[in-house]
Amino acid sequence: MTFSTPLLLGHRGSPRQAKENTLESFRLALEAGLDGLELDLHRTRDGVLAVYHDFEFEGRPINELDWPALQRLAPWMPRLEQVFELAEQFPKARLNLELKSQPGPSDGREAALAQALLAWPHRERAWISSFDPLALIRLHRLKVDVPLALLYAEPEMEELMPCLPVQGVHPYFALLSQSGVAELKARGLFIVTWTVNQAAVARELLAWGVDGIIGDLPTELLAGGR
Repeated sequence: MTFSTPLLLGHRGSPRQAKENTLESFRLALEAGLDGLELDLHRTRDGVLAVYHDFEFEGRPINELDWPALQRLAPWMPRLEQVFELAEQFPKARLNLELKSQPGPSDGREAALAQALLAWPHRERAWISSFDPLALIRLHRLKVDVPLALLYAEPEMEELMPCLPVQGVHPYFALLSQSGVAELKARGLFIVTWTVNQAAVARELLAWGVDGIIGDLPTELLAGGR
């Protein structure tokens, strides 16, 4: 994946202004001038990719609920295709699709995401990240036509990098140092970090050479990165 300039991405949209992971939150982030969005994806029992962070909704696993039932419980929750439609109104917007997954047998969420991206004509504007190494391997085997990145908040996860078919990393920002960024870049990896909510921190990370920053506050990201 190439970055002509570093990307400033809304963490689940603009979650301090509107409910996170909703179309309203996403629109506010893009209208504020951010370069794109970070959003979370789960597969429902009937194969819909729902945009939501937690693995459960009101104590019920997302992957055990059908989409019509989930819509009755949470009518504000979008599906991935609706986010694609919104992104088409902002032709330069980039999408970081975080596939929520836990190591173990797959329920088909990787295949559902690969199929959804194949149907979207602007998939060059997207990439996938995940905390689950197995999900990334499955996506690679499905020949998903977008870059893949490993998400992590523990430094030991970097030891998995030689085993994974990824082009980038998404480390928690506190794990990074100037030398660490240089080392990851020397390995040919793009670096997008999270969750940065102070302009001064964003400015420092960009000076070190990160390729993207995810944050909750568009004003702070723009103040640090523009």
